[in-house]
Amino acid sequence: MRSNFLCLLVIILASCSTKTEKASAPVVVSLLGKSYYEPERSPSQQAKLDSALTVAKTNWEKDPSEENYIWYGRRLGYLLRFQDAIDVFTEGIAKYPNSPKLYRHRGHRYISMRLFDRAIDDLSKATTLQTQIPWLEMEPDGVSNKINKPLSSTQFNIWYHLALAHYLKGDFNNAMNAYYECLKTSDNDDLLIACVDWMYMTYQRMGRKEEAASILGNAHDGMNIIENDSYYLRCKMYQGKLPPDSLLHTDANAADADLNLATQGYGVGNWYLYNGDSARAKAIFEKVVAGKNFGAFGFIAAEAELARWSVK
Repeated sequence: MRSNFLCLLVIILASCSTKTEKASAPVVVSLLGKSYYEPERSPSQQAKLDSALTVAKTNWEKDPSEENYIWYGRRLGYLLRFQDAIDVFTEGIAKYPNSPKLYRHRGHRYISMRLFDRAIDDLSKATTLQTQIPWLEMEPDGVSNKINKPLSSTQFNIWYHLALAHYLKGDFNNAMNAYYECLKTSDNDDLLIACVDWMYMTYQRMGRKEEAASILGNAHDGMNIIENDSYYLRCKMYQGKLPPDSLLHTDANAADADLNLATQGYGVGNWYLYNGDSARAKAIFEKVVAGKNFGAFGFIAAEAELARWSVK
């Protein structure tokens, strides 16, 4: 009996130790020095993510193909285990060194880790490797949209993430060059509006207001937007059809409230910044980084702006 009790105690202590170790290890440290951890989730949400990861890992163990490396890494990324995802993609690249898709996905997760130079290296490599794909190759979604149809291609995602990495570094010239290439692959309204939004902001940050106004002409009423509603609303704000602060009034209890805060908040804060109200911009950026969605691009962008302010 005593032996069984001791065995049970060891198991319990080991379990507690594992949980404590997981809780004490940040998944990313921000550009402002703040540590972020894998968030608490509802049991159903956690079970769904874990189940998808288990399937992906099992498939990879049975067949370590290029696609199975990609899905294993992607599923880790959706759990916000960014370094684990990078490790899987790195192993995949060692086995499939000419895969533009593995470089594309690792580059994405380097952005999540705030390692912009590494992201640029990977995504630049992917731009050279993608020439082996003679057509726009649709990239399957990790989470289905409302029409259950993927909308973006491998080529779009390579250029989009490369442009973003340059933008986050404050290198707007190289960001614009990449966005032009991204625009060439934007074959539906969702991709077009995402490109237009970031190109508009980039032109504004470069002080090229006429070109910003020109690119904004591609955003119009009646666009068929399936996923990128936030970018569509931001473009309407730029056009003066919506007041800036209206984009910040979202339902705090909505499932995507933190993502909306990050995405809309950065767009609104940036609008105030290039319109001369840096105090208001800073306050909004600080509100964004006080949120929870630390993996969102708007969150990282707001963080990058505040980090640049801190060294001035």
